[in-house]
Amino acid sequence: MQSDTSSPTPGYSLADLCVLADLPPRTIRYYVQMGLVERPEGATRAARYSAAHLEQLLLIKKWTAAGVSLERIRELLYGEQAPVPPRARAIGSVEVRSHLMVADGVDLVIEPGRAGLSPEQVRRFIKGVMAVFAHVSGEESAPTSETQNKPTKGQDHGPA
Repeated sequence: MQSDTSSPTPGYSLADLCVLADLPPRTIRYYVQMGLVERPEGATRAARYSAAHLEQLLLIKKWTAAGVSLERIRELLYGEQAPVPPRARAIGSVEVRSHLMVADGVDLVIEPGRAGLSPEQVRRFIKGVMAVFAHVSGEESAPTSETQNKPTKGQDHGPA
């Protein structure tokens, strides 16, 4: 009688992978959910992870320790920008917002973090909004060709 010494399923269990990568199970599941790590073979407790999964996790761990964002890690791993679902706002969370009063009754709230805007992009956006509002409301300060040729009150234009 010959005994079979090979394991029925190749690879690591989630618990084994956690020990090898020195990461908690929740983090590994999150990376899989975000698409940073490939899905394991199988599902639930029968899921098996390969050496490739371990390599991905160790690379992600190295980059996050160096301060690289998960979005940037996705770009480095796959060369693409996959959509990242917006985070749900949690009670007690802090958000930075810019409140722009364009005119009486016209307010604009910008959440740069959620919008993915840098401070410079926010400044340019605000300037653009103000310019558009001035144009639409007829309060443009820059003279146009029409307003340069119109006489203003009190000007003498020609012989009387």
